[in-house]
Amino acid sequence: MQPSYASKRLQREARTVALMIRRFCRDRHGTGKLLCNDCQALLAYTHNRLHHCPFQEHKPTCGRCTVHCHAPGRRQKIQEVMRYAGPRMLMSHPFLAIAHLLDGLRKPPRTG
Repeated sequence: MQPSYASKRLQREARTVALMIRRFCRDRHGTGKLLCNDCQALLAYTHNRLHHCPFQEHKPTCGRCTVHCHAPGRRQKIQEVMRYAGPRMLMSHPFLAIAHLLDGLRKPPRTG
């Protein structure tokens, strides 16, 4: 279950990352509709990080963000998921994929 977010932008970001993790897990781990324990933990961790993002609705995509809130091991795993599932999202969820690409054009907010 996905937590609720204050803005439509964060809701869309959470939905996009959840679909990416599900696609990755299904294709790489052969789990069908259910997530394996590792991917379920990554999804929960990612939703938690998104929920506590200091930029909230002004958040850029994680790849362009100036604050990396994922721990190094988790950051490496989510990058692997996104590299695999991102291009495949264009066929299965074109609206979310294009919205994510457009979000990637946002300038990162200044910190400090």
